[in-house]
Amino acid sequence: MVRLFVALPVPEAIRDNLALLCNGLPGARWVPPENFHITLRFIGEVDHDLGHDVHDALARIDAPEQEIALEGFDWFGAKQRPSSLIVKVRKTDALSHLQRKIESAVVRAGLKPESRKFCPHITLGRLKQTLLSDVERYIRERRLGEPRRFDADRFTLYSSFLSSNGPIYEAEADYPLRLVVESGWD
Repeated sequence: MVRLFVALPVPEAIRDNLALLCNGLPGARWVPPENFHITLRFIGEVDHDLGHDVHDALARIDAPEQEIALEGFDWFGAKQRPSSLIVKVRKTDALSHLQRKIESAVVRAGLKPESRKFCPHITLGRLKQTLLSDVERYIRERRLGEPRRFDADRFTLYSSFLSSNGPIYEAEADYPLRLVVESGWD
């Protein structure tokens, strides 16, 4: 069995800027910068044969490069109990289209459809017993540095191994996104 997910990798310059913001929030367990990503589809535990089928289905996706824009901080969790601190990613038509193509591919490979709504983000930290007022203060006091945009030229199939120090992600396969070339020809 292998635990898989599909995501856009985050470039080093963005990771470095976000890593500088990973401090000053009580109860936060910060995600290591090398684990920053934008999940397009969580797959979960599958056997190796199904993992190969997923890989084959993803390899057939044809989609253009994506411009990714970071929009600011937010949090996930229950009403008064935040569980994750995130950076929101602009949900463009192109990004939603890529996510739907990936969803369709993994369903064709044999997985059940995803029931959760697509909400693109980068998780900065997991929160345990962190007060909502502390999260709101953190968000008010922090600003994203530059750069806040990048061109995603590929998406990646990752495996995830759970360890006592948190998950360890390994890129299993990259899938290139098509370069869109604008021409002056009409």
